[in-house]
Amino acid sequence: MAQAWLLSGILAEALLRRAPLARLWPQAVALLLLAPVCFALSVGARDTAERAAQRLADSLRGRVLRGAQALGPYRLRAEASGDLITQLVEGIDAVQAYFARYLPQALGAVLIPALLLLFVFPADWLSGLILLLTAPLIPLFMTFVGQAAEHASERRYAQLRRLGAAFIEALGGLVTLRLLGAADRFAQHLDEQSEAYRTLTMQVLRIAFLSALVLEFFAMVSIAMVAVLIGFRLLWGELPLRAGLFVLLLAPQLYLPLRALGALRHTRMDALAAAQRLAALAELAPVARPRAARVAMAEAPQIAIDRVCYAHRGRTAALRDCSIVLHARRVTALVGATGAGKSTLLSLLLCFAAPDSGCIRVDGVDLTRLDAQQWRARVAWVPQRAHVFEGSVRDNLLLAAPQADAAALERAAERSGLAPVLARLPRGWATPLGEHGLGLSGGELQRLALARALLRERATVWLLDEPTAHLDAPSTRAVESLIHGVAASRTVLLVAHRLSAARSADWVVVMSGGRILEQGPPSELARAPGAYAALLQAEQS
Repeated sequence: MAQAWLLSGILAEALLRRAPLARLWPQAVALLLLAPVCFALSVGARDTAERAAQRLADSLRGRVLRGAQALGPYRLRAEASGDLITQLVEGIDAVQAYFARYLPQALGAVLIPALLLLFVFPADWLSGLILLLTAPLIPLFMTFVGQAAEHASERRYAQLRRLGAAFIEALGGLVTLRLLGAADRFAQHLDEQSEAYRTLTMQVLRIAFLSALVLEFFAMVSIAMVAVLIGFRLLWGELPLRAGLFVLLLAPQLYLPLRALGALRHTRMDALAAAQRLAALAELAPVARPRAARVAMAEAPQIAIDRVCYAHRGRTAALRDCSIVLHARRVTALVGATGAGKSTLLSLLLCFAAPDSGCIRVDGVDLTRLDAQQWRARVAWVPQRAHVFEGSVRDNLLLAAPQADAAALERAAERSGLAPVLARLPRGWATPLGEHGLGLSGGELQRLALARALLRERATVWLLDEPTAHLDAPSTRAVESLIHGVAASRTVLLVAHRLSAARSADWVVVMSGGRILEQGPPSELARAPGAYAALLQAEQS
């Protein structure tokens, strides 16, 4: 506004009064000095908005990651990993663009025209009235177009999620696709998904270009009306030249933020579509439970599973009225066919989920009332296939006990049978492992998982999911001997898919369809005509 006032004054003085340069140079210098000020303010506003939006995006990404961590691996497995990655990258980037560009522009579209009108009305009330009546036409048309644009953006973003999920899943399963000869077929599927995304993107751009064209039309017609009226009134002598020039210079500036806001409308649509999905992810987070004070637990606690029921979200019940007592200093084996509920029970014991009814008590204290971090510090977990991160063998072992020294690592490797494996590796402890354990066989990965458990010396509860899988007969006997040695001072639950691993246990629990069919010493169950004996007979046959 200051620049427009100075420029209109310079032109009026030079054209009408033939003012000399000596009279105009102070205004010209002031006009020149205002240019870098305006530029600095514009750059500063943009940088401030970008920094604020970046901080918000970092905070939002952290909240989503913490929410995913709170859900735990058990609940997250129902979500496509590719979809989650797309949300964390593309979705949050869309929200960041909304706060960095659209939101400041929306505020400017309200404030700047209002401020300009405050100066236009005193200079020429008729031009101010025209601007006041025509300016709302632009946001009114944006509202009409917005409905179609919103639906198109939602469809486009949903297709982007599907494309991102399919692409990342294809990368993760590339070996399987190649082995099955399905790589070309899946590549064609990705091409079709990409083409659908391109088509939807063009639809959104078509709407955006159409709206921009109409907005430009309204703005040009309005400015032309003001210019024509000012021209005639200058000709008739009803308006000073400086006032007319001042209004003409400000008129485009009044519509500029409104036109810029219309050009950014697709940014708002993308952000809304992404925010809806991010909100849905936030709703998946488990209800926060009251945290109890840390309680003292016995060296080897007794765990009582009392009438526990649990159902997967939207599915049938996985556990039904289960009651087991895991006694201290005893190996309890959990056996049953696939889908019996063994993995679900392990997830409840790891606090990845809470029972729908019933309770799990540790030395008489409800597990849901215990601090989850305190409980997990007392648990050693050996899955069927240990997850290995990209890094050295030493780095992957130190995940279990970051403060472990070289002597502790050597002891864990010796007891778990990992030492012979290290001796064969080209760089020993420093041998780099690829993602998912590339470079180690299934049996070697199992020994690595056992070494991790041995490093957790404070863990008084061992949860083992088929620890002898992928092992030969001598290694299996060594691991079983290790487990019984560990059980002398710990509580051990062993999930056994092969009944040979259950024969050496102290107590066997047979599950089927989420229920406990029978339990007792393996020798007694083998002699009785029950579910365990039937499983033994089926395995032998």
